[in-house]
Amino acid sequence: SADVAEVAAELADLAAAALEAGLAIARAGVPEHGTCRLAVIGMGKAGGRELNYVSDVDVIFVAEARDGHDEDAALRTATRLASAMMRACSASTEEGALWEVDAALRPEGKAGPLVRTLASHRAYYERWAKTWEFQALLKARPVAGDADLGARYLDMVTPIVWKAAEGESFVEDVQAMRRRVETDLDRRTADAERQLKLGPGGLRDVEFSVQLLQLVHGRGDATLRDRATLDALDALSRGGYVGRDDAAVLTSAYRFLRRVEHLVQLHRLRRTHLVPDEADGLRRLGRALGLRTDPVGEFTALWRRHAREVRRIHEKLFYRPLLRAVARLPGEEARLTPEAARTRLEALGYADPAGALRHIEALTSGVSRRAAIQRTLLPVMLGWFADAPDPDAGLLGFRQVSDALGTTPWYLRLLRDEVTVAERMAWVLGSSRYATDLLLRAPEAVALLGGEGDLAPRPEEALRAEALAAVRRYGGAPRKDAAEGSRSAEEAVGVVRGLRRRELFRVAVADLLGLADVRTVGDALTGIATVTVEAALAAAVHKIEMEARAPLPTRMAVVAMGRFGGHELGYGSDADVMFVHDPPPGADEAAAGRAAHAVAEELRRLLALPAPDPPLVIDPNLRPEGRQGPLVRTLASYAAYYARWSEPWEAQALLRADPLIGDAGLRDRFRALIDPVRWPEGGIGEDAVRQIRRLKARMESERLPRGVERRLHTKLGPGGLADVEWVAQILQLKHAHDVPGLRTTRTLDALDAAVAARLLDLGDAEVLAEAWCLATRIRGAIMLVRGRASDLLPTDHHRERSAVTRVLGYPGPGDLLEDYRRHTRRARAVVDRVFYGAE
Repeated sequence: SADVAEVAAELADLAAAALEAGLAIARAGVPEHGTCRLAVIGMGKAGGRELNYVSDVDVIFVAEARDGHDEDAALRTATRLASAMMRACSASTEEGALWEVDAALRPEGKAGPLVRTLASHRAYYERWAKTWEFQALLKARPVAGDADLGARYLDMVTPIVWKAAEGESFVEDVQAMRRRVETDLDRRTADAERQLKLGPGGLRDVEFSVQLLQLVHGRGDATLRDRATLDALDALSRGGYVGRDDAAVLTSAYRFLRRVEHLVQLHRLRRTHLVPDEADGLRRLGRALGLRTDPVGEFTALWRRHAREVRRIHEKLFYRPLLRAVARLPGEEARLTPEAARTRLEALGYADPAGALRHIEALTSGVSRRAAIQRTLLPVMLGWFADAPDPDAGLLGFRQVSDALGTTPWYLRLLRDEVTVAERMAWVLGSSRYATDLLLRAPEAVALLGGEGDLAPRPEEALRAEALAAVRRYGGAPRKDAAEGSRSAEEAVGVVRGLRRRELFRVAVADLLGLADVRTVGDALTGIATVTVEAALAAAVHKIEMEARAPLPTRMAVVAMGRFGGHELGYGSDADVMFVHDPPPGADEAAAGRAAHAVAEELRRLLALPAPDPPLVIDPNLRPEGRQGPLVRTLASYAAYYARWSEPWEAQALLRADPLIGDAGLRDRFRALIDPVRWPEGGIGEDAVRQIRRLKARMESERLPRGVERRLHTKLGPGGLADVEWVAQILQLKHAHDVPGLRTTRTLDALDAAVAARLLDLGDAEVLAEAWCLATRIRGAIMLVRGRASDLLPTDHHRERSAVTRVLGYPGPGDLLEDYRRHTRRARAVVDRVFYGAE
């Protein structure tokens, strides 16, 4: 059987021949026809060589006077010729009408003149044409009459058509027009679901999608300028503008729908696009399509499946946000020629246009599908990179990620089809060295950029299950010797660190996009660190047990301290910890101590191994006696120390202690041990308060690095993090025994509890909390931007200062500095009054 596209093309050629014959008949009735030239331009399905058996032949007429003849008179003659030609083709005879000829697609429609000159057409299209008229001109093709004039008409309209997408709201207009057609169809008929042409998942869905993609991308890619829908769809697929699978589905569906349309029309040679609703009609169609077992059921299922797939892909392609972004680019920028790219890079503020050009060339050179998709994406992404603080770094990072993932089939498809991913990626790569480094080490994490749900921190329980499963998988199998056991522990922790890397990227991106507040970020980073340390502890225990060929002779726990215990970790924070163990009754305490020490050292070794991720430094220096004290103590040893030797500052340090990891019973017993120390009955005395105040004053004068501007130090400067935290902690040391709400390791929760207990004025608490949150955000932004931690507001490096400012959402560096100074000045006034007792 003949291919549906070949049949449609032959029908269009027949129509063109009929128009030529009709024009010959018209000339016989218009003696003065020699005074003018007349060209017939095929439009719609006639122009695209996609004609149906029963279809109007859409045309436009263009004319001009021959040399030496008056133009107005020639136009009148051409109009009579055109009218006579239409009558000849449309006249009813004993054998019926040849073809209905419709000139309604001409400028101004039926209200406009039937025939215009070339100049008149140009003037109309340049000044008055609506969006849909440019879409219609995609199909324009000279089909009859003066061939030279027809060719000149095509030469005239072609540049206008391919500039049309640059018009304001062009894409939105086309999309709105499609919605209006569907709404009008629903209003006019109850048979919309049976419509092969205009209904959901019908022929128009395919044609509108293809034509819009052509108009937007065809400006810079001449290979897309095909008139026929299937040819254009094939070109869009080859060029990477439509996924191969989507193109194959649309092609199959379009062929099916066109064949059904032909069969429906051939039955009674009537112009219709409705699928029959009676069983006989459906059975006839099914059998004509070769469906024999159950013609009605099989045809209906096949038709509905095609319609569903067409509608799904139409919604994805036709309303693709990337189309709007590409359409807004001037033509030269959309084509990304080297000259246009260099000019645009300089205008956008790239510091190294030559380097940026090299990246662009590397990404877009060649004829591969990958390069074709990059040529579509990059003109838009260059602008998005320029909106970020460091466009050059963004483009470099994009090239590196693309090099790593370029052969992965889903990567470029994701960027092309999900514009949110591409836009977010541009901002992240151009804003954050920290996030860029994480992404380069795990490029597949780019998939997280798709939806806000993917960027929400994962529950700690889910992370724990994944991490401990990795430890069991790599560390649980029997090993031949200690060396192999060591390798298995390293492999297990390597997988866990990869998990940590992915989750750090998730949190960093959510932070950069403003999707996570200070508390959320602190909780998430603490949860990631907790799971990482817990998995490393499990791997270390397994290794030591395997070496000893016996179970660990003691129970172990890891106590989170400082920001770790306060659930306020930052991107560059160490994990402050204390190790505690508790041998069972009757155990050899010396052997238990050696085993516990070996586990702690192995845990630290595993997490300190060189790896492509930000380090998680395990810092045990807040333990009793600091670096001079044993790395691991028994629970009884901790009890003896705190009962006899503990200083007020150690009780203060324990305010942030949270036994998060290890044996659950031991964690509870350790918590019960330290609670009376950090929350003493009756509160701490005045001597202890004075001692803590003196310690704080000494820290302010001694711990700040020499030459540093005190007011710009976010941790130790006036009104900074330490000021706020010490206010909360002095209130806890005094009142937590009597106020249960103060028994928390979290700074902001302690301030809230102090307000609830009327120990702190609400206004003072708000001032302190705002200063603490701002300082925390600044420290986080510095780490995100630089990839290195710092407690100082950047003042000397212009690009870094601007980047931190932009990431935090301030208009300029001066605005950030002014806001920080205002917050810290107010916070310091509260500290002087509440902590130091100043009037």
